[in-house]
Amino acid sequence: MRLWTVHPRFLDVKGLTAVWREGLLARKVLRGQTRGYTNHPQLIRFRNHPDPLSAIDAFLAAVLNEARNRGYNFDAAKIDEHAQAAPIVETTGQLDYEWQHLLNKVETRDPARFEVLKGLPPEQNRLFTIIPGEVRDWEKR
Repeated sequence: MRLWTVHPRFLDVKGLTAVWREGLLARKVLRGQTRGYTNHPQLIRFRNHPDPLSAIDAFLAAVLNEARNRGYNFDAAKIDEHAQAAPIVETTGQLDYEWQHLLNKVETRDPARFEVLKGLPPEQNRLFTIIPGEVRDWEKR
């Protein structure tokens, strides 16, 4: 499961569809509707949020918006696309770590997209506020 700090506009088609599916799974976990993935480290940021369900819906709303921009038909009825949530604080180290992780994946899956992305600075999903800091301890290295 990867709930990207990186803005969804940078994701390739496989990454965008995967984050939608994985975000919906995370939503089920946060709602107590599944027993799998309950201890997954990617959920820490959402569990620690004052309103985890609004946070995951706000996260997924950005993914949904990007899907619409690309002409994809993700099922908006699966989330509250108008959910409002306080920002989640994330670090520059985490954003940079995820950016490199994404570039490595895209280089293999979509070399043309990689050529466009490799010269760009990373930007975050609108749910996140970025502060200076290291990659998170929960991140697999």
